[in-house]
Amino acid sequence: MLQDNWQQQAQEYLINENYSAAAKLYEEAIERESDIKIYYWYLGLLFLLQGQETEAQVTWFTALSEVAEADFDITELIEVLDKEAKRRITIEDYHVAWAVRQHIKEIAPEDINNLLHLVAIVIQLATFKDDSSELLESISNSLCVTTDNCDLTLLLDVIRKLLVYTSTEKAAFNSVFDFAKICLQSHPDNSIMIIIETVMTQCIKLSAFYRRPDLASKFAELCLDRVPKNYHLEHREILTLISYFYQNNQQYDKGIEVAKLCYELADTLSEKICANQVVLRGLMTSGSYWQEAYDRLQDQIVLTEQLVETQPNIDNIIDITRLSNALSALPYFEDKPQRNHILQHQISSFCQSHFIKKYAEIVEHNSRNLDLRRQNLNRNKQIFNIGYISHCFKRHSVSWLCRWLFKHHNPEKFKIHCYSFDDSEGMESFTQRHFVDKSYKFYKFGLHENDKVWQQIQADEIDILVDLDSLTLDQACELMSIKSAPIQVTWLGWDSSGLPSIDYFIADPYVLPEAAQDYYSETIWRLPQTYIAVEGFEIDVPDLQREDLDIPSDAIIYFMTQKGYKRHLPHLQLQMKIIKEVPNSYLLIKGDADPETTKVFFEKIAAEAGVDFSRIKFLPYARSEAVHRANLQVADVVLDTYPYNGATTTLETLWLGIPLVTRVGEQFSARNSYGMMVNAGITEGIAWTEEEYVEWGVRLGKDEKLRQEVAWKLRQGRKNAPLWDAEKFTREMENAYQQMWQKYVDS
Repeated sequence: MLQDNWQQQAQEYLINENYSAAAKLYEEAIERESDIKIYYWYLGLLFLLQGQETEAQVTWFTALSEVAEADFDITELIEVLDKEAKRRITIEDYHVAWAVRQHIKEIAPEDINNLLHLVAIVIQLATFKDDSSELLESISNSLCVTTDNCDLTLLLDVIRKLLVYTSTEKAAFNSVFDFAKICLQSHPDNSIMIIIETVMTQCIKLSAFYRRPDLASKFAELCLDRVPKNYHLEHREILTLISYFYQNNQQYDKGIEVAKLCYELADTLSEKICANQVVLRGLMTSGSYWQEAYDRLQDQIVLTEQLVETQPNIDNIIDITRLSNALSALPYFEDKPQRNHILQHQISSFCQSHFIKKYAEIVEHNSRNLDLRRQNLNRNKQIFNIGYISHCFKRHSVSWLCRWLFKHHNPEKFKIHCYSFDDSEGMESFTQRHFVDKSYKFYKFGLHENDKVWQQIQADEIDILVDLDSLTLDQACELMSIKSAPIQVTWLGWDSSGLPSIDYFIADPYVLPEAAQDYYSETIWRLPQTYIAVEGFEIDVPDLQREDLDIPSDAIIYFMTQKGYKRHLPHLQLQMKIIKEVPNSYLLIKGDADPETTKVFFEKIAAEAGVDFSRIKFLPYARSEAVHRANLQVADVVLDTYPYNGATTTLETLWLGIPLVTRVGEQFSARNSYGMMVNAGITEGIAWTEEEYVEWGVRLGKDEKLRQEVAWKLRQGRKNAPLWDAEKFTREMENAYQQMWQKYVDS
């Protein structure tokens, strides 16, 4: 005897997987009311879930056979099956969801939305990946006829998943590419932009988070071909991103060509600055167009000065965000910190004022919260909430260095919160081990989620927010412009950003000269000894030997590791002087850049210096960071870059006990190696002029005993030098945080 609530009971049986009990209830219901078709649909579903496919089909078609042809309607049956398939997805029961949707496909083979759901399941279950091409072809055929029956929200979700899917499933690329092309071609202009925006957002993720700029550029090209002619701003933005993708994929000349086209299309001053920055980036990363890049930088300075003077109103927030790091190339070319910082502060102030206007409600909300916190200030605060914000909580130079701070932070006094810009799925074991496991809370945020970041920082009641990226990430500048913590600090990732919202820039007695405060907008907070300390580096087995490079066993090997944008023509000419003056010496060059044009570039420099080009060797990529460090040991002397010194490379060199030659300048990036060498316990190799740089390079190359003495000092320094005492450094950072807070309380 069925009770009044039998359908609720049947649903509970279904959820608890007691299918036979639920089926019995529906069988009784059919006996009582045989004309109610939905009972048959659920009974068939319950048979299906018990693996009784034949019984399920017989049940469904029995009900359908009793309906007049004019009343034949399977909509309700599909709704029942669709509802159960969606429920299975929510509990991650993908296999059953697949089985249910396959039956929908048999009943309604042209149901485009069911096909889309099947594609989404394929992405989750590798078991069915061979079905993806057929499914996508079926969907494409439907879209070519009409887009009216397609759930656009579902389609966009599937597009998002498919593009990420191609990053690991190489075999799926052609079918996904063709599908994306049909999606873009089949939809009319009045709905196409949301599809283009979805594809382009995924392209950014593919390049930035999945390291597949090759795929990003191909999908972005599809969007460029489809963007309506009257969407000029969107056309320019897609071109800009394509240039980035080409550059990231080491297609430097194509990237530069597209960037120059963007510059030609630019109408306003801000557009020209942003486009010129992309051109400049391409020229620099290529590593072979030094003079042209230098000339472009001079243009950039003039354009930026005009912007600062005219103070135009800019509506496009993307341009404002990009303007914040439009001068990031300055320290790579000229050691002029006073001019550079004043100009950077001016452009940062301009950008921050626009961000404040754009996010006025958030600014007001944050300000009220901070005022309220100040009114209820605990003057005897014992536990501090520290926030670290970065896109580098992964296998990145910033993380190789800052991980030791996270290891040694005192969790009883400092609650560490990480705000990571990472839109990839999953979590690297490196990130998990060094940051997630060492933090009180760790959050991941994707693109265009600034409002969520601000909200979370406020919810966590962060006392001191530390930016690890500075100008290396324009999104960080946007986020730090809106004050969301009582104290905001820049540390490690780059020089200071010049944002008025930043209170402190962390340095040490060496990395900035005494007069630096005259032109820094932030208050410089100098730690007692060093602004960074590490406990060493993982080292693997080398896969590079002298004989592999045709270098004699008694030769002197100089090593220079630098990405293309660190190449500085006048400094390279000094390094050639060293090679020329040291007989039987070779220069090994390692770093991202265009390999073909790089050889031409260095061949010309070598010829002008009178150095046999055969003494210049170019190294391939190492398969890991640990192997790179092991290979570094082939060097007798490492030659540092200028005016942008090494940081991670310098630390690795000193840890391995290899002599280093650096030239000291005035700006932060030209004094990194100097401070690190002093804090490692050596002064040999520190040059204050061009002449001293060459002298140290030659002397260390010719004097084997001196090299041995330096190596011995570095090995001894491992025991007690400040550079290797990460625990003491952490205590000094924590002391700095406490003193910053006390100043805030007292102010």
